[in-house]
Amino acid sequence: MDGRYNIKDSERDILSHSERADWIHILSLDPILATDVYERIHNDPRMRKHRLHRPRKTEIRDTVEEIEAMARDTVLSRLLVIDVRKESLPKLRTAYNKVVGYNRKDLNKSCYVILIGDGPWNLFWERKTLDVFVPYLSSHRVDFHPAVFFYDPFLHYEKDEIVRGAMDDEFVLPDKIPARFVPYFKKDESMGVDKIRRYFRAIDKPAEIRKQRLRRLRSLYKKRMAEQFPDHKDELKALLSKKGIRLASEKLHLYPLFFEDWVYELTQKAKQR
Repeated sequence: MDGRYNIKDSERDILSHSERADWIHILSLDPILATDVYERIHNDPRMRKHRLHRPRKTEIRDTVEEIEAMARDTVLSRLLVIDVRKESLPKLRTAYNKVVGYNRKDLNKSCYVILIGDGPWNLFWERKTLDVFVPYLSSHRVDFHPAVFFYDPFLHYEKDEIVRGAMDDEFVLPDKIPARFVPYFKKDESMGVDKIRRYFRAIDKPAEIRKQRLRRLRSLYKKRMAEQFPDHKDELKALLSKKGIRLASEKLHLYPLFFEDWVYELTQKAKQR
């Protein structure tokens, strides 16, 4: 990599990188989400020629270092899928700054960014509307220039669900489903997000079963969001579609609905540059 480009880090921020390949980088501290993203793309026949890169380390501290070390290689990718949930974002700020800096001149041209996040803290406060997403999405646009932002309800925990350890404790990400989803899954408070993700991506099942489970997930999202925003039925219909919903100057999508379609379209678009 260094021999191929033979340029200093300070120069990378202003350069365009024409040698991009059929690569996709998946950047997250969460192995459960990274695996879900990886498996969804890897098992899409349209993406069979693409090379996927994701962190291999299991410890948080090691994964942070690994992602930072991967930053240089992202100049070979046509697509970057980046986890920007609030809990882990501070630990990855340095690495993400490098990633954006190395790719800045090519963003939304020969390189696209998909963000997956957990939404604003005050989303579940009483009488909030979907417009609560606007400043949240705007801040991410300034930092990452994403082509698409996916809100993942299974990443979104309320403040009292986040376990704050002592200063010397090892940082951990929640791996149980958010409490608001427990009633929909046999009221099993111990059910893990990993099990839920594996069930809905159903990569070992026939195509019809995968479609059926995706419809079930869409129905779950529709019911949950309708309970939260009862006066916004038309907006929720758009949010559940591939087009997503426009909020002021920002657009919002639900992960993983139509995720693989967006991955395919953006990689094809990047190839045309």
